[in-house]
Amino acid sequence: MLPSTLALVDDDTEYCEFLAQHLRSQGVDVTAYSDSSDLLADEAPYRFDFYVLDLMLPGVGGTELLRIIRRRTQAGVLIVSGRLGSEVFAEVINAGADMYLTKPVTFEQVELAVRAVHRRIMTTAKTATAWKLDSRRSILTAPDGQTVELSATDLMLMECFLQANGDTVSRDHIRSLLGLSHAADSDNSLHATIYRLRRRIERVTPLAVPLQSQQKVGYQFRAPLIAA
Repeated sequence: MLPSTLALVDDDTEYCEFLAQHLRSQGVDVTAYSDSSDLLADEAPYRFDFYVLDLMLPGVGGTELLRIIRRRTQAGVLIVSGRLGSEVFAEVINAGADMYLTKPVTFEQVELAVRAVHRRIMTTAKTATAWKLDSRRSILTAPDGQTVELSATDLMLMECFLQANGDTVSRDHIRSLLGLSHAADSDNSLHATIYRLRRRIERVTPLAVPLQSQQKVGYQFRAPLIAA
């Protein structure tokens, strides 16, 4: 997994140009800067999904640039530099870098490092915003940490949404799980069951309940939902 946008800051213009070309060939929208001041003077310097920085830069030094970026964004930051020494590694990690590579390094190694850091960041972000279903305890935990005690019917529905992995669950499938007939009056029972689940969640957390109706099709849980 690669980020959509990336800022590359390195005063080695030839290296910067060819690394940018390599990353662009992988589908990344790369903006290259040969001076840290050029990045900071950009109209939106903190818009990028990822940053690859050298340490020995004209303008603001690489470590200080890293600190500035970290005050504004939690985007991935990879340091690629010729500076050596354990104290350099500790300095940049303490300043907020996610990974440090020492030059000389191949473009493929830089790409792999960017992939690894971005994948970890995206996985962490998904987990932090996910709803968690504990089937054994019949508990749904919202992203804000609030817990919802589920009835047997609620749990059946939530397990259905968990298995759907974000896809829409048809009304017929839910009716079958609930033991409802296909008669018109079963729609009222179906709506009432969904409504009770929604209200149970709303009473516990101020977060918007991501349970949405797809007209004439079924229902969808439109948020990351994982098993606890």
